Amino acid sequence: MATPKMPQPAPYAVDVEAGKNYFWCSCGESSNQPFCDGSHKDTEFTPVKYTAEESKKVFFCGCKITGNVPLCDGSHNNM
Repeated sequence: MATPKMPQPAPYAVDVEAGKNYFWCSCGESSNQPFCDGSHKDTEFTPVKYTAEESKKVFFCGCKITGNVPLCDGSHNNM
C-alpha cells in the first residue's frame, strides 16, 4: 500500500455549503489542497467525496492519516 504525501500536518479549515459535494485529495499531491486536482492519476489513490449536510466550517485532514476520512480527527498530534 502506498503512503500519501503530507501537504501539511494541520487541518484545512473550509467553509462548506449545504448540499455541495467536495472531493478531498487522498494522495497529498494536489496543488489545490485539501481538494483533488487529478494528481492521483496512475496511482492507487482516489479522491474521497464529502457532501456537506449543512453550511458550516469543517476541518479537512492535511496530514492524510486521519481515521475519520476526509475530516481531521487529531491524528497529526500523534506524529
